[in-house]
Amino acid sequence: MKRMAAGFYILMLLGLAVAVHARVAVGTLVGTVLDARGNPVSSATVTMQTSFGQEPNATHTDSQGRFRFARFRTGQYDLRAYAKGEFSDWVKRVTIRAGKATEVTLHMPPAADQSFTVKP
Repeated sequence: MKRMAAGFYILMLLGLAVAVHARVAVGTLVGTVLDARGNPVSSATVTMQTSFGQEPNATHTDSQGRFRFARFRTGQYDLRAYAKGEFSDWVKRVTIRAGKATEVTLHMPPAADQSFTVKP
């Protein structure tokens, strides 16, 4: 009898955990990384973290410069991209809403002028 009661309580706790997990509000963040000329940047690393600097996550852009963070808790996040040795500016306080797809565009800075002249 005690085993049945213990098993029942375990099943109740598991059911409660599943119910609580199912109630966590999540949304999706999608976007594009563009260079200074407005062209998509492929293979850029996009970093996203909470606006408090916690829970960092990263993904990469596809050949069209697109990225996606799916099923993240609702709240405010900061994002930036890294490509070819350069970082974009942080885009701050992007809000992810429950059941919605939030869209953002990250802009890479102009490439540094690395040309030089050698004088004899």
